[in-house]
Amino acid sequence: MNGPAEFHYRLPMRAAGARPGSHPGSSFGSGQQFAMHGRLFDYPDPRRLDLRASLRAARGEWLVRVHLQRVAVPVLAIVDVSASMQFGTQQTKLQVAADFVEALGRSAFRVGDRLGMLAFDRGERDDLFMPARTGRGTGTLLASMLRECASDEAERRAAPGADAGAVRAAGSQADGAGVEGLRRCAVRVAGRRALVFLVSDFHWPLAQLPPVLDMLVHACVVPMVVWDEAEITPPRHASLLAVNDAESGEERRVWLSRGTRERWRAGVARRRDELAALFGARGIRPFYLEGGFDPQALSRYFLEMTA
Repeated sequence: MNGPAEFHYRLPMRAAGARPGSHPGSSFGSGQQFAMHGRLFDYPDPRRLDLRASLRAARGEWLVRVHLQRVAVPVLAIVDVSASMQFGTQQTKLQVAADFVEALGRSAFRVGDRLGMLAFDRGERDDLFMPARTGRGTGTLLASMLRECASDEAERRAAPGADAGAVRAAGSQADGAGVEGLRRCAVRVAGRRALVFLVSDFHWPLAQLPPVLDMLVHACVVPMVVWDEAEITPPRHASLLAVNDAESGEERRVWLSRGTRERWRAGVARRRDELAALFGARGIRPFYLEGGFDPQALSRYFLEMTA
């Protein structure tokens, strides 16, 4: 693919705001969609005077046509940059996330929306924070920041003289800490009306996710589930598989018997069902990025969501 792709997104509801843009808004202004008739005294714009409606008015008042204006919305990407996102066969999951963010920047600029980014691993990553801004190269800048970043756990394991026991202990706590990092990012967005893309592999306890989604109740949330093919499909031929925990660095060997392969597939299907149930309870459908970013598939996702 030459250059970043684009996709078309839209919100399933009317957006609030005063900044002109391309999304159907809920406020009155210089739009094209007729909303109602109002008194000229209340809406002093003689250019929208409706003579026929004024003649039919019972009180004999001058009436003007009141329209709904189209508005811009802030777009935010909350990206998981933990150690598990560094895994991948053809490319890492974090690189897939970067491809998406780059395409998002190009798509947002085309429709006049501002784009910002927050990131987390064990905590909030202030070095990857970017407030919502308008610019042709915003997506490219954010994508380069993601491609060059490393998780705290990966840096800790790579540090000279790092204690193996401490690294293992830190990794064992990474699941809960990952949700805490997401919670801190959500606090920044809480109460704001925005389009929020939550980009992660969701390899942490989902029981801690509902309180985070409650803080984003005013936003339109799109979960972007990034999985690699090697995670969801067991190898066809290998019988003895060496695996490495991306969070803790612990290594082990697994014998891939027929029962193990079946449990592997069942575990992936169960995780899909858990994600569908958790987000479906809030009227949200997750979008899966498996092996790469497909802009056309994401465009279809938004088309189906708003149909």
